Amino acid sequence: MTERHRIAIVVKGYPRLSETFIAQEILGLQRLGLDILIVSLRHPTDGAIHDLHREITAPVLYLPEYLKDDPARVARGRAVAETLPGYAEAEAACAADLARDRSASRRRRWGQAAVLAAELPDDVAMIYVHFLHTPASVARYAAKLRGLPFAFSAHAKDIYTTPQWDLREKIADAEWGATCTAANADFLNTLADTPKVSLVYHGLDLSRFPQPPARDAKGPFRILSVCRAVEKKGLDDVIRALARLPDSLDWRFEHIGGGSGVRRSEKLAEGLGIRDRIDFRGAQARSGVIDAYRRADLFVLASRIAKNGDRDGLPNVLMEAMAMGLPVVSTRVSAVPEIVTDDTGLLVEPRDVPALAAAIATVAADPDRGASLGAAGAARVRAHFSPDPGIAFLAGRLADGRLREAA
Repeated sequence: MTERHRIAIVVKGYPRLSETFIAQEILGLQRLGLDILIVSLRHPTDGAIHDLHREITAPVLYLPEYLKDDPARVARGRAVAETLPGYAEAEAACAADLARDRSASRRRRWGQAAVLAAELPDDVAMIYVHFLHTPASVARYAAKLRGLPFAFSAHAKDIYTTPQWDLREKIADAEWGATCTAANADFLNTLADTPKVSLVYHGLDLSRFPQPPARDAKGPFRILSVCRAVEKKGLDDVIRALARLPDSLDWRFEHIGGGSGVRRSEKLAEGLGIRDRIDFRGAQARSGVIDAYRRADLFVLASRIAKNGDRDGLPNVLMEAMAMGLPVVSTRVSAVPEIVTDDTGLLVEPRDVPALAAAIATVAADPDRGASLGAAGAARVRAHFSPDPGIAFLAGRLADGRLREAA
């Protein structure tokens, strides 16, 4: 009989530039001795990868993103799934979900789960999934098919854009869950019969970040935002705020990140007459992002709740900017106030463009205050947001699940 010792970690896409926290966690678990198989629902789409992706040695199993992409593979997966002891239970769970959600996406999740269950190596003892929406559906069905325990890590969009009935089913079936903010943990535990979701901050591996540089007050005031250009990030609010800055302030703005809204943001800047002061640099590997932190005098992130309920959790870029000694201007959304305090930055209400502009102008007008905020932010990240405790906690829970399965 094959000894079961490996953990299958299911993610939506791998590797992804915008999900360094997942790569950081996988690398940390690998360093603690866990044997890992990465399962990705999508092939990579970014043109670059981070340095830490190169250090991850775990193999990757890519599932067919769409069932039509590889019908023969899907047919084989379905045929094997029907022979598994957990087929009846898994099929019943999927049928109950389909009764409430008859979307093509739901049917695709069942097909992907069948392929995963059919192709999962026999030495896998537990399935652990990042994100409670699509990936958790695939992981839940596959776990039932194979008779394996599963656990999850929840983040932001997956929590607040997933119907509560769906969240309840997944939480009920999971061995345990983790999430990256206190606000998330409180909400998810209201959906469980007994609390089983723990707060686990991602933290930041500071070994990959240099000490904050000495900043030169000469030249234009340099403002930076690192985010995908999507609704919840509020990049358009930042651009509108920049147009309100005092005429006497010499400033430059740099944006790093991809996303569907980059071109719209460029057009907005053109319409406001400030395009010549803005550099849109697109997605960058971490080395390019660190260089941008070095150049900047202020970091801005105007997070907000999107129309569909999507929102940030605790954005890694805030930790990164603070670790690099930058003062922060952001918004009171989700877990942002869990890291940005009165002595590390300025917070305004989401979508309040005049207040956002005033906060930026306040920091720009007082370099000494900006330096003080930046120093306090760097100290806060280094004291309270190390990734090591969270990764050690997850490694312990995953090892416990593996041992129970072996028993």
